[in-house]
Amino acid sequence: MTPSRWALHPGKRVIDVLLASVSILVTAPLMLLGVLAVFAGDFRNPMYVSERIGRGGRPFRLFKIRTMVVDAAASGVDTTASGDPRITRAGQWLRRTKIDELPQFFNVLLGDMSLIGPRPNVRRECERYTPLERQMLDVRPGLTDYASIVFADLAEAVPAGIDPNLAYNQYVRPLKSRLALHYVRTASLASDAALFVLTLRNALSRERTLAAVLEWLRRTGADADLIERSSRDRPLTPWAPPGADRAVVAADLDSLRKRTVESIPP
Repeated sequence: MTPSRWALHPGKRVIDVLLASVSILVTAPLMLLGVLAVFAGDFRNPMYVSERIGRGGRPFRLFKIRTMVVDAAASGVDTTASGDPRITRAGQWLRRTKIDELPQFFNVLLGDMSLIGPRPNVRRECERYTPLERQMLDVRPGLTDYASIVFADLAEAVPAGIDPNLAYNQYVRPLKSRLALHYVRTASLASDAALFVLTLRNALSRERTLAAVLEWLRRTGADADLIERSSRDRPLTPWAPPGADRAVVAADLDSLRKRTVESIPP
């Protein structure tokens, strides 16, 4: 699969730098408020820096305002489920308002990310990608994309009562990866502008925003099954990731944790 011309166009980078610079100036008070809220809660470092895998399989340091207890990543759980005890009181508010994600505008300025593109994943999840899913790494990861809006309620979308990593790979990853691959194939200046505006609007009216996302998927040639599942009008069910012939099972996670994928450098 070849990425769309816009996904790799120099003009996309110019727009990223301009909008990220303005966004940092506009959202600086919110970032400061978030940092102070986290520090007041436990008097520990309010920033969270984590490795993510970017374009071409290259790792980079992603910036966020910390929403969990210190050393939460040591649990080995990469997905946040509803009622996750690692999330702090301030973290719940930051996640709900998405203020914790604002420092990633600096990642955009550094060239690690784009404003619009597939969300970056941790190395462990990238090592589980099928060859088809690895094509998501052909472009810069982004702050937001179709899946960011469809799964704005990610904590509630992941079923409770089972291992969060398994639940993510069975219920969320298949749809999220298909939406990301659709973006890589069909990205345009118009779709980037729409996704930027819709991401802002999602906090005000999720129902109307989701309807607009479905319309953009139709307009850009997404298949009927992808559109129907993206509507989120019925519970998620286990599904095979793109390029796989069956849904992920627990044994897959155990073996893949130990496997090194050549396309992801150490």
